[in-house]
Amino acid sequence: MESTPPRRKSGINLPSSMKETSLRLDAFSTPRSSPSLPKTNFPSPMSMSPRTLSNLSSSPSSKSASCSDRFIPCRSSSRLHAFGLVETASPGKEGGGNEAYIRLLRSELFGPDFGCFSSPAGSSMSPSPNILKFKTDHSGANSPYSPSILGTGSGVSDEVSTPPKPPRKVPKTPHKVLDAPSLQDDFYLNLVDWSSQNVLAVGLGTCVYLWTASNSKVTKLCDLGPSDSVCSVQWTREGSYISIGTSLGQVQVWDGTKCKKVRTFSGHQTRTGVLAWSSRILSSGSRDRNILQHDLRNPNDFVSKLGGHKSEVCGLKWSHDDRELASGGNDNQLLVWNLHSQQPTLRLTEHTAAVKAITWSPHQAGLLASGGGTADRCIRFWNTGNGNQLNSIDTGSQVCNLAWSKNVNEIVSTHGYSQNQVMVWKYPSMSKVATLTGHSMRVLYLAMSPDGQTIVTGAGDETLRFWNVFPSVKTPAPVKETGMWSLGRTYIR
Repeated sequence: MESTPPRRKSGINLPSSMKETSLRLDAFSTPRSSPSLPKTNFPSPMSMSPRTLSNLSSSPSSKSASCSDRFIPCRSSSRLHAFGLVETASPGKEGGGNEAYIRLLRSELFGPDFGCFSSPAGSSMSPSPNILKFKTDHSGANSPYSPSILGTGSGVSDEVSTPPKPPRKVPKTPHKVLDAPSLQDDFYLNLVDWSSQNVLAVGLGTCVYLWTASNSKVTKLCDLGPSDSVCSVQWTREGSYISIGTSLGQVQVWDGTKCKKVRTFSGHQTRTGVLAWSSRILSSGSRDRNILQHDLRNPNDFVSKLGGHKSEVCGLKWSHDDRELASGGNDNQLLVWNLHSQQPTLRLTEHTAAVKAITWSPHQAGLLASGGGTADRCIRFWNTGNGNQLNSIDTGSQVCNLAWSKNVNEIVSTHGYSQNQVMVWKYPSMSKVATLTGHSMRVLYLAMSPDGQTIVTGAGDETLRFWNVFPSVKTPAPVKETGMWSLGRTYIR
C-alpha cells in the first residue's frame, strides 16, 4: 500500500466530525457554508499574496475587513469607554478622588504618555473641566504619583480648605468731626494727644482744651496769655498728668483731672515743639537743637541735656520698654539714645528731609519706623540693635506722623504735600489697607484712642476727624455716634 504523505497541520483543533476541507478558504471567493461555523470573509493567510497581507495590515479599521485572532489593535484608536476609563465627572464626587484614581489607573495600564491622543469631536472622551482644577505644581505633571494628582498634596488641601481672605474693610469717611478753630498749620508742632483715660487734649492758639470722649464734654485746661502760645501737648502713660510745651521754651505739667498746674520746667532758649514721656522721665525737644530730660522728683529744671541735632528737634518717642529714645530733627537725622549715655548710640542719616514722624513697634523689640518730609516722602524701618535699615517705601507725599497699631501689625501714616491723605499699611509687606481723604490741608497731627481702634487726625483746615481704622483685640464694635462738635466754641455745627 502506498503511504500517504503527512499533511501539514493548520494550527486549529477541529472536532472529530469536521473535515479540514470544510475550512478551505479562498482569498477572493466566498467560502462554502458550514453547519457548524458562521460565515466569514477572512482570506486565508496561506493562500493570499504578500500584497494582500500588506493592504490588510495597513487598514485595520476598514469596514470591509475584520481582525483575526492574532490582530493587536492600536490603542490610540481604541474605544476606551469600553474599559470604563473615560474621564467623566462623577455625580457624587465633585472634584474628588474618582478622577484621580482613573488617571492613575490609566497611567499604570497604558503608560505615562497615555492621553496625548485627540478624541473625536462630540465624543465622551473630551476632558472634564475639573481635572486640573486644584493643580498648582506643574513640575511633576508627568508622574502618576504626583501629590496634586493623588489629591494628598499641600497645594490641593490649601486651595480647598483656605479660600483667599478678603481684605479688611475700613470706613472711608470719618465718623466724627470736631471743629478746632486756631489749630495751627505748622509742621514742627505737636498739638494733639489722646490719653489712656480717654481724654483728648488739643492746643488751640494760647489755650489747651480737653475733650472727654465718653460724654463729649469740653473743658478749657489753661490759657497761656497773649505773649505765649501752645507748641506741644503730651499725656503721661497713666493719663492723669499732661505736659505742655510753649513758644517761650517752657515745659508745664498739669493735673488733667483737677485742671491744676503741678510744675514748670525751664531750660530751652526757644519754642518747645515736641514732648515724650517714659515711665518717669519727660523729654522735651526744642528749636534750640537740644533735648532736655526732666524728672518731677528732681528739683532741678532738667537732669540731663542731649545735644546731637544740628537743627530743630521735631520728633521724639520713647520705646515701649523705656530703654531707648528716638529723636528726629530738621537736619534730616534720626538719632537713637539710651539711658546711660549723653551721646547717640545710632545716627541714621538716610532721610533727605526733616524727620518728624517716629513710632516704635509694640510687637517687636528694637523695631523703629520713621518718616521724612517733602523732599524725602519715605517711611523707613530700622533695627536699632545693629542700626540696619530693614525696608524703605516711597509714599509719594510728605510724611507728617506715624503710629503703630497695638491690636494688629499695621501702621497708619498721615501726609501733607501734596495728597493730604491718611494711609493704613500692613507690616511687613507694606501693602495698602486703606487710603482716607477728607482734610483740605496737611494732616499734621495724629493720636490714637486707648482701645487702639480709632485715630484722630488734625490739620490746618481747623478740623479734627475721627476714623475707625483698626479692629479690636476681640470683636470690633460699630460706632453709632456721628456729628460735629466744637472745641473752644459753644455751638454745635
